[in-house]
Amino acid sequence: MSNHLKRLNSPGSWRIAKKTNTFVTKTAAGPHNASAMPMAVWLRDHMGIALTMKEVKRVLKSRAVIVNGAVCTDPKMGLGVFDIVALPSVDKYFRLLRAKRGDIVSIPISAEAAESRLCKIADKTIVKGGKIQLNLRYGANIIVDTQDYTPKDSVVLSLKPENKFEVIDHFAFAEGNTAMVIGGRHSGKTGKITKIDVIAGSIPNRVTLEEEGTGEVFETIEGYVFMIGREEPVISDWGIEQ
Repeated sequence: MSNHLKRLNSPGSWRIAKKTNTFVTKTAAGPHNASAMPMAVWLRDHMGIALTMKEVKRVLKSRAVIVNGAVCTDPKMGLGVFDIVALPSVDKYFRLLRAKRGDIVSIPISAEAAESRLCKIADKTIVKGGKIQLNLRYGANIIVDTQDYTPKDSVVLSLKPENKFEVIDHFAFAEGNTAMVIGGRHSGKTGKITKIDVIAGSIPNRVTLEEEGTGEVFETIEGYVFMIGREEPVISDWGIEQ
């Protein structure tokens, strides 16, 4: 596998200049897939916090960047949707989301909002001792003591040091609850789930939503749906210019 990535071949969701240089930082294996934005691209091309890779490495070595409650020192670490990036030394905090065009955008949030993060449950397994393990979408696993959680639900994890990664809220994948679409032609839209069609066979299940604000009814596949609340979304600080 190549260690290089040409700018012309970089994911469109990064929205970086394609012809300034030949190569760009390639995402390392980690919590997200290869289309996740590397930390170096986020700091340099996306946020303008650093101008060169040398400056990126200097910032990271100073342990000034915290991702989902852990210090990040790897310029190739991938950042994905709903990740929380904190820069405590300058009192700046961001949540990564998708805009309607599919772009990755960084939304400024409060220090309080940065103390928790949303995670989608990818799978649920029983481990040694009969304990229940939730396998989360971004690669982490957590142990819980109840069967109330199911795949495709979302949980809110605390990032506070005293109760790190403790589940503090739960949003079921169910009709009537609020979701955000994170892929496809409706990427970035939020709305209430009005219908879930379970389709036999290998075709993905279909989900019908009513968009918040406009009332538009649209359909997407199950894999693109990310639960973000019950009657109302728990995330109110979008700040996205559509």
